[in-house]
Amino acid sequence: MNSTGPLDNPASYAVIGAGPSGLAAARNLQRFDIPWSGYELAAGVGGLWDIDGPRSTVYESAHLISSKRTTEFTEHPMRDEVADYPSHRDLLAYFRDFASTHDLASGFAFGTEVISARPEGEGWVVVSEGPDGRVERRHAGVIAANGTLSEPSVPTFEGRFDGEMFHTSAYKSPTVFAGKRVLIIGAGNSGCDIAVDAVHHSASVDIAVRRGYYFVPKYLFGKPSDTLNQGKPLPPRIKQAIDSRVLRMFTGDPVRFGFPKPDYKIYESHPIVNSLILHHLGHGDLSVKPDIRRLDGDAVVFADGSRTAYDVIVLATGYHLHYPFLSPELLRWAGHGSAPDLYLNIFTQEDPNLFVLGMIEASGIGWQGRYEQAELVASYLRARSTAPTAAHALEERIAGPRPDLSGGYHYLGLERMSYYVNKDAYRSAVRSEIERLR
Repeated sequence: MNSTGPLDNPASYAVIGAGPSGLAAARNLQRFDIPWSGYELAAGVGGLWDIDGPRSTVYESAHLISSKRTTEFTEHPMRDEVADYPSHRDLLAYFRDFASTHDLASGFAFGTEVISARPEGEGWVVVSEGPDGRVERRHAGVIAANGTLSEPSVPTFEGRFDGEMFHTSAYKSPTVFAGKRVLIIGAGNSGCDIAVDAVHHSASVDIAVRRGYYFVPKYLFGKPSDTLNQGKPLPPRIKQAIDSRVLRMFTGDPVRFGFPKPDYKIYESHPIVNSLILHHLGHGDLSVKPDIRRLDGDAVVFADGSRTAYDVIVLATGYHLHYPFLSPELLRWAGHGSAPDLYLNIFTQEDPNLFVLGMIEASGIGWQGRYEQAELVASYLRARSTAPTAAHALEERIAGPRPDLSGGYHYLGLERMSYYVNKDAYRSAVRSEIERLR
């Protein structure tokens, strides 16, 4: 393996991924005059929002579930003519414009997959596979920003299904449902989006769920719903009580459409930002089914003993965190079912030159939350030379107890919630650390 090319700089930090988090990393390292080199599997920037990317999981009808003003990078607002809830095409154009404005694309090796990254001596060795074959390069450290929505979580079921079965990660167009009997397993945001797509093409659509959900419309009182209550955060109990009542006013009780009653309070799991599925349930365009008991040839047997025939099953069963190029021990990670044990979901106490960006999920945190993560990493790297006492103090906190980032909410004990945070508590903690490093 050779080490050649413009990205070879042993003093640079390797940024893995050119989606929102990777671009935030590159931009903040640039702002702080810290050398960096980027790796991206796709042909350009945008991450999963490039529908043609090799690991993109978006589909033709995909739009943001948060509004543009609560999602955009603060230093790079989306254009006024862009819709409140942009499509994947709008978002790819946005990221390309962000990268062009700050000349970030020139720092990435595109069409290049990172095979492994390991600490060696005082730095890191990154092995990648790209147009020049397998290449080994040395870097000062690694910033893993490869996203959280690329590795499908595919459950196993008792029995056999004779029809077509695929995960939402493989879904692109509703034409695959033309004239078919469709079952969607799981009612997350993607599952509900695809159910709404399917009703316009399929012979029938059912959606199978284990638990109840809270459904939030994209507009409340004529405004994007996530732009309301943007001031000082309310205490959890008060916010849960108020917002539950408001939702009932606008969407009614999902139980009457066939969903189970939620066994948790609102915001203790990520809400479903889709009221169209309730619209179609109310019109008889689809039906809610209970959990799966087993597959049965051309049909599915449900937990209540009922049996229904289908042609297609769609697994809307979420994603696993995926850092295949890193040793799990470096992340203090037990693997699927949990999240790496990182301070502020960024720093590992196993190596001071390894950072993870984007491993956060929170209602309303937007890409600015990821940008602030990147600003904190860049601030720490600069402080190691300009404010070593402050940098060392952060290192001691990294090795200490983890702060409470829940904001007082009691999140469900699910894999997808294992890296969930409260946006206000999290951003406050990150900003506080940035201030301490100045």
